[in-house]
Amino acid sequence: MDNFNLYAKYYDLLYTDKDYSDEASYIDALIKKFQDLETKSILDLGCGTGNHANLLSELGYTVDGVDIAPEMIERAKQKFSENNGLNFYLGDITKFNNEKQYDAVISLFHVLSYQNSNTDVLKSMQTAYNHLKPGGLFIFDYWYGPAVLTDLPQVRTKEIGNDEILVLRNATPKMHYNENIVDVNYAIEITDKVSHRTDRVNEKHSMRYFFKPELALFLEHFSFTKCKFYEWMTFTEPGSKSWNALTIAKKDI
Repeated sequence: MDNFNLYAKYYDLLYTDKDYSDEASYIDALIKKFQDLETKSILDLGCGTGNHANLLSELGYTVDGVDIAPEMIERAKQKFSENNGLNFYLGDITKFNNEKQYDAVISLFHVLSYQNSNTDVLKSMQTAYNHLKPGGLFIFDYWYGPAVLTDLPQVRTKEIGNDEILVLRNATPKMHYNENIVDVNYAIEITDKVSHRTDRVNEKHSMRYFFKPELALFLEHFSFTKCKFYEWMTFTEPGSKSWNALTIAKKDI
């Protein structure tokens, strides 16, 4: 996962325009809507640099985050060192086990879509299941297949900067229809505004898109119940225009 260690250096800048606060409030609303018992503790699988975890902590939850990239975890610990309601672990979500159980497990920003094989999807869900208390909620988002195939991925360019650096990122997709995978090939240029030096990084992020029946089957394997499927940031069912979708499921009591 060396790509993610490189990516972490520019991660927060690239997603300055992402509304983490609204997203944390949405997760809070989902929990309050579907949880029968009071939810106090959350495990965040694939926490990145900890932005969702920190905001959920500010909403009153105790949050533990885990990520596979050492630099992501290091950055999260640095950013939120004064928040006693947060803990961060280095680990692979397909293997992670801290021998604790939580009221809710979340996995956001399409972490499940990075699990390309059925084996890794099942292992990730097993991790969530093992770390949930009976009656606990599993909440995760992903690329939604009907929308991906309706509105095919396009070449995209993003430019963003701060006082120190300018980042230019070109994304070129490659479809693998028989595997339900999109390879997103990133060409990133990072220019230092003082020295005018430009570094170049190439990365490939392989993203799996999912369909409702297959996710329902995966969740049924672990006896998750009361599964709901939504378009991201809404309480309506996903459709052919819903590139980002979310599922919430409950562990049997």
